[in-house]
Amino acid sequence: MAPTTRDFPKGSDLFVEAFARGLAVIRAFGPGYQALTLSEVAERAGLTAAGARRLLHTLVALGYARNEGRRFSLTPAVLELGYAYLASLPLRDLAQPIIERFMRETGEICTVSVLDGRDIVYIARAEMPSPLTRRLGVGERLPAHATSSGHVLMAGADSAVREDFLAHAPYERLTAHTLVDADSLREAIAAAAEQGYALAAEQLELGICGLAVPIRDEQGRAAAALTTSVNLARHERDTIVDKFLASMQAAAREISQGLRG
Repeated sequence: MAPTTRDFPKGSDLFVEAFARGLAVIRAFGPGYQALTLSEVAERAGLTAAGARRLLHTLVALGYARNEGRRFSLTPAVLELGYAYLASLPLRDLAQPIIERFMRETGEICTVSVLDGRDIVYIARAEMPSPLTRRLGVGERLPAHATSSGHVLMAGADSAVREDFLAHAPYERLTAHTLVDADSLREAIAAAAEQGYALAAEQLELGICGLAVPIRDEQGRAAAALTTSVNLARHERDTIVDKFLASMQAAAREISQGLRG
């Protein structure tokens, strides 16, 4: 979940609260919240109505948002902010041809994601074109607690990051299989650390199983997660690790070696 103004540090001359409030307004929008009223933005961003109004109209004036009736929404111009970051990532350039090769060889989705707070964010994605494709593009966010990539990245995170993540449990239950409490999440993260991979069956979406392995930087830390999401109508859960783990680990090693130069 995106931070609100309630989470901001106070009293530091190195922290510009007005700028942070503007970012909180942008992050109030997202999947399921594409068009919001002024009061909804204020509530989601932790702002007063007057503060939210000024910031929203500033975004409108700059071309980052539009106002239609009582509702505000972001414009495609806001993508410039994310793409500026993504374009600076050598990881994305290294990973894209490798995940595209995995996709061609297996016919399955392959993604690279990084940890951002209590979410994972896609920075690269390869997928066979299909009318049934579930469109989740670069820059999309998913909850770390309900994804194999989130479990792998939490397994490789600093203990302080991991304990903060667990301290925010219980999390939202997205399916009957979602891990939501601290004990079950701690167990899944520990298993990912021990095994070197995470399997999350139907935790985010019914019928979908995610398998993730870490991509490691030059210090050996988990810089990102390489993930495939497979349809359980085509693959039995008990066969997924045997079918895909070795090729995923090989792809992750190739990307990791590229990061090390």
